[in-house]
Amino acid sequence: MTAIAESNPMLFHKTYRHCESQEWVVFVHGAGGSSSIWFKQIKAYREHFNVLLVDLRGHGKSNTLFQDIISKRYTFEAVTKDILHVLDHLKIKSAHFVGMSLGTIIVRTLAELASERVKSMVLGGAITRFNTRSQILVKMGDLCKNIIPYMWLYSLFAWIVMPQKGQVESRLMFIREARKLCQKEFKRWFKLAADVNPLMRYFRDKELDIPTLYLMGDKDYMFIQPVKEMVSVHQNSQLVEIEGCGHVCNVEKPQEFNQKSIEFIRSQS
Repeated sequence: MTAIAESNPMLFHKTYRHCESQEWVVFVHGAGGSSSIWFKQIKAYREHFNVLLVDLRGHGKSNTLFQDIISKRYTFEAVTKDILHVLDHLKIKSAHFVGMSLGTIIVRTLAELASERVKSMVLGGAITRFNTRSQILVKMGDLCKNIIPYMWLYSLFAWIVMPQKGQVESRLMFIREARKLCQKEFKRWFKLAADVNPLMRYFRDKELDIPTLYLMGDKDYMFIQPVKEMVSVHQNSQLVEIEGCGHVCNVEKPQEFNQKSIEFIRSQS
């Protein structure tokens, strides 16, 4: 197995190639994070699959890219096409996708744009709808984003979404990664997040014929109920709740996350 890192005009990406497996797994982080959030998954996954990590535009080592479109508002479609560009570059025809938090929406958008390239989806800490509490939070953030320093705002969001003692590691990790964003970049991604509900209503009404596993912490109080509602009406989806776990379940309970997700992907390979 060899690790190869590449940095060019496309998204920064890193691959771990398996000596035998032909299966690829692509990891997509959420807003404010980077591919470093998957550090507890890489060892387990590379034993079975080829692994591709990407840093989304403005995040991680992709934070200096896309200066030519810096004045444009982001869309989920545009952010998703960045990943397709990497797949084309690496000549990966199809893969399994693992997303976390807002990254789950990007994975679902990719499946909408190019379903033939998605073998299965593992959606961790999935956002399928903003409930009333989170809608109020987003609205307040939108009103204050030009007044309050973005790190204050992001730290507040992190505390609200991940308030429990067992979530300290994941909360601090996301705050640390968010410091790498500039104020303008934070605002662009914040506006993108505000578009979640209309898009997710469409995804709820239109199920794709792609095997999907939702991995949710049973204490992810802001997002687990909408996932339960979606899984109840989708035939190709299943939900696994990780006991005693919050939003960022791949960090809080990595062994359970890895076991359940790898079993699922291997069953679809």
